[in-house]
Amino acid sequence: MARLCEGPEHVTAMAEALEQPQSIVSQQLRILRMSGLVEANRQAGLQVYRLAEVRLTELLRCVQGCCPDVRPD
Repeated sequence: MARLCEGPEHVTAMAEALEQPQSIVSQQLRILRMSGLVEANRQAGLQVYRLAEVRLTELLRCVQGCCPDVRPD
């Protein structure tokens, strides 16, 4: 979810950056969407995700600052 702090992104790009199968990334994003943390829409045939609330960026950066050894991906 931290990748979405930089802006909207589609599943394929996230999967490549995270070096994970697209199916796993899609499943996790579906869970985040069902929880109301991310939103999705289609652009040029691709599902694009973004944070549902701008303030989540602040929260995620705070958590990353508290846990510097945790990978932000």
